[in-house]
Amino acid sequence: MVRENEIRRSEIAVALPATPDAGLYFIGRIRTPWQSRLVCPRQGRADGPICRIEVFEPWAAALDGIGAYGRLEVLYWLHLSRRDLVRQSPANDGASRGTFSLRTPVRPNPIGTSIATLVDVEGATVLVRGLDCLDETPLLDLKPDRTLFVPVAPPQPGDFQVGDA
Repeated sequence: MVRENEIRRSEIAVALPATPDAGLYFIGRIRTPWQSRLVCPRQGRADGPICRIEVFEPWAAALDGIGAYGRLEVLYWLHLSRRDLVRQSPANDGASRGTFSLRTPVRPNPIGTSIATLVDVEGATVLVRGLDCLDETPLLDLKPDRTLFVPVAPPQPGDFQVGDA
């Protein structure tokens, strides 16, 4: 198990840019049972514990209608993650891979996503199962799971089709 901020053999860290390119609004806070990466699950589970997504004002009004969906895409900021590793060794076996080929919280822009099962909406709080983030993780966005939707327009000439190379 990796320790906090450890760099393993064959991993590579880089210097981060002096200033960020964009700003984000944290629109809420996620409450989970996990206080440390060492005990947090690596992937959310549909039968996992109920977690609370607390949406801040003035964003609470944006929850209107969200109860109609069974699954939500939850986007969050992995605020305690390193941001400087470009190669990582997830199995700690001496081999490393590029960060973008891994589902690791250690990334240049530590944005986490989970498909969560909606349990209930209580005012400005959304109860879900299926998260894999630490307690008090900042919330970036909530969306209905995109797999619940069909494309709005029929396929058009030139659209990418599965099997195209």
